[in-house]
Amino acid sequence: MDYGKHQAPQGYEPGEGVLTMLIRIPVRIVVVVLVLPVRMVWDALTALWHAADRVLLRPLGRALARLLDTLVLTPLTWLYTWVFTPLGKAASWLAVALLLWPWIGLWRYVVVPVARYGIAAPAVWLYGAVLTPLGHGLRWIGTALLAPAARGLGTGLTWLFATLLVLPVASLWRCVIVPAVRYGLIVPVVWLYGAVLTPLGLGTAWVLGQVWRGIAATGRGLGIALAWLVMTLLVAPVSWTYRRILAPVGREIAAAFEVAWRIAGYVSRAVGRAIAWVAWHLIGAPVSWAYRTVCTPIGHFVRDSVWAPARRAAAETGRAARAALASARETVRQARRDAWRALVGSTDGARSREPQGIPARTLGSTTTVPSAAQASETPLLGEKFVKRG
Repeated sequence: MDYGKHQAPQGYEPGEGVLTMLIRIPVRIVVVVLVLPVRMVWDALTALWHAADRVLLRPLGRALARLLDTLVLTPLTWLYTWVFTPLGKAASWLAVALLLWPWIGLWRYVVVPVARYGIAAPAVWLYGAVLTPLGHGLRWIGTALLAPAARGLGTGLTWLFATLLVLPVASLWRCVIVPAVRYGLIVPVVWLYGAVLTPLGLGTAWVLGQVWRGIAATGRGLGIALAWLVMTLLVAPVSWTYRRILAPVGREIAAAFEVAWRIAGYVSRAVGRAIAWVAWHLIGAPVSWAYRTVCTPIGHFVRDSVWAPARRAAAETGRAARAALASARETVRQARRDAWRALVGSTDGARSREPQGIPARTLGSTTTVPSAAQASETPLLGEKFVKRG
């Protein structure tokens, strides 16, 4: 019971005051008034677009597609199949015959034989018969004669270089230059570094270290003070403004637009249903009643009393005309056979040379030919004299 008594009102969220809820309702009312015309215009345009797409755009697209297929794609396909493809094959065969086959024949019957028998074979013979023995002779001369002479000359030059140049220079370096540099330069420099420069450097480093620590401490203090000022004077007010003012206002505006869009949708659908109801009762119902009551009986009467007898009469007339034409054709064919037999006689050879029409089905045949007249059962002129096997 206590829970039911102390429930929060609808639209109230935890952490919000009564003032926020009181401001929210007028804002949503104003937003609904502003959004309702936009939603109704949007729904009307959407319905108009769907109707135009169903009634106009889709049939127009199908008609354009059929027209494009008839006027463009089919001619292009025929042109590609019966014109461009044979032309391409002929051009490729001509290009191969005029451009590729001559080069293949030139390579196979001119270049390859000339290179093989005019260059490669003489080069192989020259290498095997001339250059190889000459190389072996030169290698023997170099190994047996020139190598010992070169080794002896190199040994003599090495001894002469070491005796005249290396030994004097090494003695001068070891006995004169090294002692002079060691005792005349290095020892005083080391003493000067250890006795004078090292204490002076340590003192200077200590003084510079103390100065740097003081500068670093001052910089840290200034940085902390500047950060505190920025956080206190800039970040905290901006954060409070965003969290307490901008974010709630933005949420309320977004929620108001969402609720207004839904309410406008309900109103727009109700208006649309009312317009559809009025249009049905003013236009659709009378048209449907007229179609069922007037047009349908008239159409059935026309179909049963006018169209069906006319169609049956046309069918009977067509069948009678086809039968008359078949009979006339058979009469002309029979007259032609009689005239042919009267002119050339009734021999088997003449009968075999007589032009035959389409045979009709007789007692001895097994083939039925459509629209063929019955063959005459009386023997023609001259047939009674033919022996029957």
